[in-house]
Amino acid sequence: GYPEKESAGMLKLDFDRKEIAEVIDRIVHKTMNMDLTWDWPCGVAYYGIAKAWEVTKNEEYLELLKNRVDEYMELGLPPQWTVNTCAMGHCLITLYEATGDEKYWDVAMSKVAYLRKDALRFGDHVLQHTVSANNDFPEQAWADTLFMAAFFLLRVGVKLKDEEIIEDALNQYYWHIHYLQNPETGLYYHGYNNITGDHMSGFYWGRANAWAAYTMSQVGAILPEAYLYPKFLEVTGSLNEQLAALKLLQTENGLWRTILDDEESYEEVSASAGIAAAMLEKGNPLHSKYINKAIKGLLANVSKDGKVMNVSGGTAVMKDRDGYREISKRWIQGLGAQGLALAFFLGGCLRLMMRRRTALYNQTGV
Repeated sequence: GYPEKESAGMLKLDFDRKEIAEVIDRIVHKTMNMDLTWDWPCGVAYYGIAKAWEVTKNEEYLELLKNRVDEYMELGLPPQWTVNTCAMGHCLITLYEATGDEKYWDVAMSKVAYLRKDALRFGDHVLQHTVSANNDFPEQAWADTLFMAAFFLLRVGVKLKDEEIIEDALNQYYWHIHYLQNPETGLYYHGYNNITGDHMSGFYWGRANAWAAYTMSQVGAILPEAYLYPKFLEVTGSLNEQLAALKLLQTENGLWRTILDDEESYEEVSASAGIAAAMLEKGNPLHSKYINKAIKGLLANVSKDGKVMNVSGGTAVMKDRDGYREISKRWIQGLGAQGLALAFFLGGCLRLMMRRRTALYNQTGV
């Protein structure tokens, strides 16, 4: 059991604050010891590091992140952006806000310019998922794009108060919901092929559902007067139905599987972290018991040196069930769990801190 019961908003969460803080610290240092290059695994991992600084205000985390990004810039950045490399834009926003140094914002805006002007699109201006300079996946929409590009565009649009960028971001959410969510189950497919009009192999991949759930949970949190945007109502409705379906697929260990509805598929920790983090952000009190199970399940998958374990490697839209089930989960991955685990653990801390600040204000008026 856990020594304390904390109420984060309406949620009733069971966790030890000291233990969570120590786990966050271990994950941060392990992540910064990884030799990640400027691509999406690094982008997701450093999103977690940036969030760790934003929540804890531990200056060491900011310094570690700043020094590494500066080193990348000195060595030279990739000559051409992709949807996946735009994931690094998340930490650049944080570094610019923390330091005021325009060099971080300039690189972030170069990613925005790529997404807005040069990135491959199809249909109703939907971003095609790209991982290289080649046209690897013609007219394919992947759930991954929601984290790497749509969420990033939304953050920039809100910061700039640029309605065109905000609408572009919300348009990505709208069409990815349309293409990827099965209205009969509430779950998300990994990808959609606009040329063939199908979901290819058609599996409910766990991490795809995490990308969708986590990023959708963030829209209302960061977009002022979100309720005034019609497409936001699509996001809210989609997320509500998705989480209602996902809660029923949680395992006894508090995790979710790499193929969500396949009991022979292994439990996968990046999907579990992202889904549970979405539940935290959404804050539905009925999800408290599922989040508490996830806390235990995720803590059990962090090693003593901060490695988040049992995370599947980078995964394309695979051809069949075995393609997903046989992806290795042996190695440390920045791409999902190092970043998404931080997002989950920090989400609980953030909600608790916000509740305490509100209580303090109510008591003192300051």
